[in-house]
Amino acid sequence: MQVPFLDLKIQYQSIKNEINPAIQNILDNTSFILGKVVFDFENTFAKAHNVKHCFGVSSGTDGNHLASWALGIGAGDEIIVPANTFVATAWGATLTGAKPVFADCDSISYNIDPNKLGDAVTSKTKAVVAVHLYGQPADIESISKITKDKNLSLIEDCAQAHLAEYKNKKVGGLSDIACFSFYPGKNLGAYGEAGAVTTNNDELANKVKMYRDHGALQKYHHESLGHNYRMDGIQGAVLGVKMKYIEKWTDGRRIVAAKYKELLCDLGDIILPTEMSYAKHVYHLYVIQVRNGGAEKRDSLTKFLNKNGIATGLHYPIPLHLQKCFSDLKYKKGDFPVSEKLAESGLSLPMYPELSDNQIEYVAEKIKEFFNK
Repeated sequence: MQVPFLDLKIQYQSIKNEINPAIQNILDNTSFILGKVVFDFENTFAKAHNVKHCFGVSSGTDGNHLASWALGIGAGDEIIVPANTFVATAWGATLTGAKPVFADCDSISYNIDPNKLGDAVTSKTKAVVAVHLYGQPADIESISKITKDKNLSLIEDCAQAHLAEYKNKKVGGLSDIACFSFYPGKNLGAYGEAGAVTTNNDELANKVKMYRDHGALQKYHHESLGHNYRMDGIQGAVLGVKMKYIEKWTDGRRIVAAKYKELLCDLGDIILPTEMSYAKHVYHLYVIQVRNGGAEKRDSLTKFLNKNGIATGLHYPIPLHLQKCFSDLKYKKGDFPVSEKLAESGLSLPMYPELSDNQIEYVAEKIKEFFNK
């Protein structure tokens, strides 16, 4: 049996009859940048996340930059970022000229550990980025207590967490400003690069709207410096169609996760992801940990599964503080042990809503076979 890590073709086939006309409409009307279709998507996405403002942008990475930029963060400032995340989170700091300062993650949720934030705060700290990693919301309440006490801004990185909930409230409006990614493999994926920025703050919304469009709210009237971070019309059309199905697909991911848990919960050789009591996890990724043997054992399991037709992923094999691009920050191995352990032992199993019971059962069967041989 073949089990892809992700199967975008099967999703496309299920909505092809709606996607193709939506794209053709953009071509027929030559509305290639922003336009009504993008604005309609922004409104729909904002309502789905119970947030006042949403702006479609050119990528999740650009959304990270816009969030920090709108907050007025710049050279000489610092932004606290979890060590266990994709590098794009840190670009939100570097692209404004600020310095990313890393903090370790919690050993159960895998999100930034609020108990570690205090040690990372300095007189230069301006913001904390709460990444809702793998689709599980960070502990926003605990993080907010610290940011409010220290007078810091709070940014949500929701790149993997569309429709996720923290204490029955949707992510994207739980902070000063938030960013989403619609990279094709995301829970809500475009057919190219795309992202969004959300906020309930009118002033920040006005800045994001200007900065994404060359610093202008009206064509040729450039009120500030800006950039070209606008969403393509075709991506808005694709995302508009997909918004009709995101709740169904999210439920499907949760069903797959529950099936994995049911089949693998008694296997002591691995640690399964834990859905925190305050969270509705949307399982962009389903990351297990190999309990003993570190990277060598994890890599052996990976090879075994691949030989049996099961594709897997590594998210993320090198934590940010050990990346070459941040070597000037002088971090060293051992600084963030929880993030480092997850990097060595974590393995992402196939996860998408169209996975069949037979495929899930086959994955579980082969994992058990590996550890029992």
